[in-house]
Order: sequence, then C-alpha cells, then structure tokens
Amino acid sequence: MRKLLLIGAALVAWSGVANAQTPPAPVATPTPTPGEDDEGPIIDLRGGQRSELPIIIPVMPTNQSASTPAGTTDELGRQLSKIIDDDLRNTGIFKTVGPTAARPIAYSEVNTPDYESWGAYASQALVQGYVRANGNGTLTVGCYVYDVASRRELIREGFVVSPGEWRRAGHKCADAIYARLTGDGPYFDSQVVYVAERGPKNRRIKQLAIMDQDGANHRFLTNGQTIVLTPRFSPDQSKIVYMSYEQRKPAIYIYTMGTRRSHLVASNVNLNFAPRFSPDGRWVLFSMAVNGNVDLYRVGSGGGGTPQRLTTAPGIDTGGSYSPDGNRIVFESDRGGRQQLYVMNADGSNQNRISFGGGNYGTPAWSPRGDLIAFTKMGGGAFRIGVMSPGGSGEKLLTNSWGDEGPSWAPNGRVLMFFRSAQGSGRPDLWSVDVNAGHSRKIPTPLDGSDPSWGPIRP
Repeated sequence: MRKLLLIGAALVAWSGVANAQTPPAPVATPTPTPGEDDEGPIIDLRGGQRSELPIIIPVMPTNQSASTPAGTTDELGRQLSKIIDDDLRNTGIFKTVGPTAARPIAYSEVNTPDYESWGAYASQALVQGYVRANGNGTLTVGCYVYDVASRRELIREGFVVSPGEWRRAGHKCADAIYARLTGDGPYFDSQVVYVAERGPKNRRIKQLAIMDQDGANHRFLTNGQTIVLTPRFSPDQSKIVYMSYEQRKPAIYIYTMGTRRSHLVASNVNLNFAPRFSPDGRWVLFSMAVNGNVDLYRVGSGGGGTPQRLTTAPGIDTGGSYSPDGNRIVFESDRGGRQQLYVMNADGSNQNRISFGGGNYGTPAWSPRGDLIAFTKMGGGAFRIGVMSPGGSGEKLLTNSWGDEGPSWAPNGRVLMFFRSAQGSGRPDLWSVDVNAGHSRKIPTPLDGSDPSWGPIRP
C-alpha cells in the first residue's frame, strides 16, 4: 500500500516556483485551537444542542488540465470537492453549498478569496482548494479554509498522493475541516470491514468485505464458501480477526491484509466465537464454550498456547471489548438471569455489573476515547443502539428502529456504525449515527451488510 504524504505546512517540495497564477506553497502557520482566543466558526456539540454550520465548497480548480491515470485534473477537482461536500454534509452538522451550487473559482483565487462575493451565500466558512499534476506522476491537492465573516484563513494544508489514492486527499481535507470546526477528532480517511451477505434466509452466503467509510473502494476478502461472522480490525489495521465455520464449527481465524491469507488462532475441540484484539494487538479476547458454559478467554494473537480463562460464572459471558488503555474489559453476561453489561479488570478480577435498565443489553463496544460504551438494547420487541458511561450512568438510546445491532466506533469516538434489519426482511444494511447530533444515514454497500468494524485513521 502506498503511503499518502501529508504536507500540512512547508513539508513538500512544490514543483515549480510560485507565480501570479500559482497559489504559494503552504507555509507553517499555527492553527488556532477552538476555544483559545479563537473567533472562527465553531460548532458546539456539547449537550446535543447544535445548528448546522453553513459552509461553501466550490469546485477545486487546476493550474493546467492534465491527464492522469485517475482522469484529468479538471475532473479530479470536481470529484474532490464532491467528496469533501459529501463527507461534511453526511455528518448532519454542516449545511453545505456544494460544487454544483457554488460559483466556480479560478486557480489564482485559491489563496485570495473574494469575500464580497461569498458573503452573498450567507455561509460562515469557505473551502477553496486545487489539484495539480506533478512531474513525477503524483498529484498535489491543496486545502484552504476561510472564515467568511472575519475574512481570515483557518486551515492551509496540502497532500501529495498517487493517482490511485486521490480520494484520500479529499477525505484528509474533510477531516481537517471537521476537526478544526467541531473540536472532535477526524474519521473520514478510515476503512470498515464487515460481513457482506446475499441469498435466501436459510442459505445466506456471508463473506468478509472491506471498504472506505463512505462505501467507496469496496472489495471482498473471502470467497463466501464458508460463513464468516464478527470481523474486527487489529489496532494497526494489518490484520482482521473473525469467526468462521471453515471446519464445520465456530472457530477463530486471523486474516493478514498483506498476504491475504488466514490462519487459525486457537486450535481445540471447543466452540470459539466473538473475537476482538487488545489495544496493543498482543491478545485476542474471545468466548469459548466448555461443558455447556461460555466464558471469556484470551490467547496470544500470534496463535498457539493455552487460552487464559478470564471469567468463571455460570451462564454465557461473551461480547468482550477492551478499554482503550487495555486495562479493563466490558462484556455481556446472563449470570444474573438476564443479559446485562459488566466491566472487569483485564485479568478477570473485579467484575461489576453496570447496566440496570429494563430489557437486555449486548454487543458492548468501548469508545476509543474511553468515555462511553456503546451497546445493543433489546426490549419491547425491538433492538436499538445506545451509549452509557463505563460506570453505567447517562444511558442514552440513539436509534429507534426495529432491528439495530452491533455498534462499532469511528476512530474519533463520536460516530457509530451498526447494522439495521427491517422487520421480517432478514436483510441487514449498514448505518451510521452521530452520538452528539443524532443524525443517522445508510452506508451504501453492493450487497446486504452486517457486523461492521470501523478501523483507525489510515497512516
């Protein structure tokens, strides 16, 4: 995989010398931190109270139309602006005037915005970028953001990419805008692994698939000859741990992205399922059924060795998820008679119940920030997605559909992806929801989709 080069400030050797028609190379300029003597447009998401921030995103111009393996630079400019527009608009916290509605700009205007003309759009922020073909086969994408009211620059970044990874420059620009204007971390330049499904209910074909967070660049990782479930990324995104029926019983495998091959993690006669990596990647946490009792175990992610048992209570203990520091684990258990959430130390000690509401709780996922635990709540004949603190306080339901399950956190810990099934359909789709704004949307996939696992920001 080629690495995208970030040139946030003065990090790139721009081809050619700046002239009257060429925006100057980005220079090191300190980016204000929201709330620190900053008068720029900021979205306050605290308490779920917010209004959509108006932002203009015209087509990115080019200095010279040039053919590249990804298309002409003119067309790439239009597509890059559309990616930024889609990313920001789909959050539900930006009101965009996109490339089809905003007036076109000249290349020479990129770093000298005409604030008078943009004032007519009644928007607070303006994105002006450009795309340029370099002599070495790469592309440079500039990303400038301005505060229209105060007439000052907020962001000046640039990215050098290979033509095959031009979409990532758009996501990186959108990430910079999102982080600057919301104060939350980025998440657009990330990938999702999930289970792609097709076929009738009694003969569903389920195979591993991976895609960008917006559904682009989709590809299958397994051929569908055996059922796969519950894929989860490793912390460095180089591996995927999942459950498969390859040997006609539930067992845990690790798929290596570089070799595109899988290997068995724990070889034993028992049924293993619901795997997840530890934050340092050294362990695989999973559930194993032994003599009719299901407990949580962990085993070295390199495979081999005897699994270490972490829980011993009668009943079903499963769905384990590590805290981001790796010191604690949240899991679901029916030891008290109903399926509830519990938290324990990573060695299995100090187990405490944290959910006490009506109904049942399952599929917990600890936020990358460590401040929230997402879960599926089952009650009243429906499945819904919710969050609560690691201590069990502040429970809040985020969705109100019939069949929402399996939440997975975006790398910024503020957006969740899950799967939704319409009542009686047996056909799940992937959805995302913003924890603060409550905005939800369907993620496009070529087949039905379930069990998403959201990976970290790409290197």
